[in-house]
Amino acid sequence: MNHRRMLPIAAPWLFLAPFALIFLTFTVYPLVHSVYLSLRQTVGTGVDVFVGANNFADLLTDGLFWRSMRRTAYFAVGSLIIQLPVALGLALLVHRKGMTGRAFFRTAFFMPVLVGAVFIGVAFKLIYGLQDGVLNQILARIWIPAIDWLRGEDVVMNTLILTGVWMFAGFNMVYFLAGLQGIPTELYEAATVDGANTWQRFRNVTLPGIWPVAAFLITASTIGSFGLFDLPWVLTERGGPGEASKTVMIYLYERGFLTGDLGYAAAMGWIVTIALLLIALLQLKLSRAWSD
Repeated sequence: MNHRRMLPIAAPWLFLAPFALIFLTFTVYPLVHSVYLSLRQTVGTGVDVFVGANNFADLLTDGLFWRSMRRTAYFAVGSLIIQLPVALGLALLVHRKGMTGRAFFRTAFFMPVLVGAVFIGVAFKLIYGLQDGVLNQILARIWIPAIDWLRGEDVVMNTLILTGVWMFAGFNMVYFLAGLQGIPTELYEAATVDGANTWQRFRNVTLPGIWPVAAFLITASTIGSFGLFDLPWVLTERGGPGEASKTVMIYLYERGFLTGDLGYAAAMGWIVTIALLLIALLQLKLSRAWSD
């Protein structure tokens, strides 16, 4: 009798147990352990000394860390400025009624996100080559001098931004397309009856309708940009030339796994996390103000 009474109470917990175990093992424990590491010095074999907030204090005066943060922020802003308008343009294109090959173009625009960043880095090295790169060969045909896309310190971050646009514009397009499909056609019909032209319908109907999607993509793209690692690691050979394309994740990896300073790397990770949280809250506040 007691077993029958206990079963309805225990059953939900038994079903939740696998998720709870995975969540505690792969989410909670790593977070707690990273806080523990950030308060210790771990450079060298067998070195593990409690240093309190010294790692965070050292980061405040670490010029390389702040330069890598600025480069990563530059990539994030540049990607947003170019990538989201391109993604919206692609979404508007494939959303048009009566467009021939709509399904094909949707798939074609989305395909780059399915290709691994390492493979893209290797492939785009052939495109960006100074002497035999496909892009410079095309530019030569229209009498534009060759550009050192990967070894020019003032060019390389823009090269990464353009490559990121090619990789992720189609992914963002899918979200914009879902937002466009959620706008009632009656709103466009009413605007047309009121005499609104194409631009006025876009400004007064389309933009407000897709703004929640755009706000989400702005936040998600910013967070994703600060996680940029594999593309510059492969494409520019570990953030070169020099440190011109060294992002904060590359610097974190070098300090944590190549130098062995896991405590310093953990502190760096928490600084980046806090910065992203503040940016996300600011973006959320601005998006709500714009919606109102």
